[in-house]
Amino acid sequence: VQLQASGGGLVQAGGSLRLSCAASGSGFSINYIMGWYRQAPGKLRGLVASMTPSGSTNYADSVKGRFTISRDNAKNTVYLQMNSLSPEDTGVYFCNANRFYASTQYNYWGQGTLVTVSS
Repeated sequence: VQLQASGGGLVQAGGSLRLSCAASGSGFSINYIMGWYRQAPGKLRGLVASMTPSGSTNYADSVKGRFTISRDNAKNTVYLQMNSLSPEDTGVYFCNANRFYASTQYNYWGQGTLVTVSS
């Protein structure tokens, strides 16, 4: 499974960005939990948002009401719409695909896309 993230860039505070993560590979299916993680400078990587195959979502408290995760199963793509961005949202955003199946944990990461929010 390969994950290709895109959509990062430089944006002013209050602006918006949409990240995309395209999954490929014969091992991928819609049964993966898809998520976005953020690693800010000098900090550990942490969950931003995730979505289960059934559509249930989970968000970090800091992004609730501002970020929206969605997925297009026909395109094997997950999105993160980020609105009202603040400098605290700056970091490298990583796409993740996770699944536990037949006693095996499958966990894949994309290469990360940099988001920089200027004040």
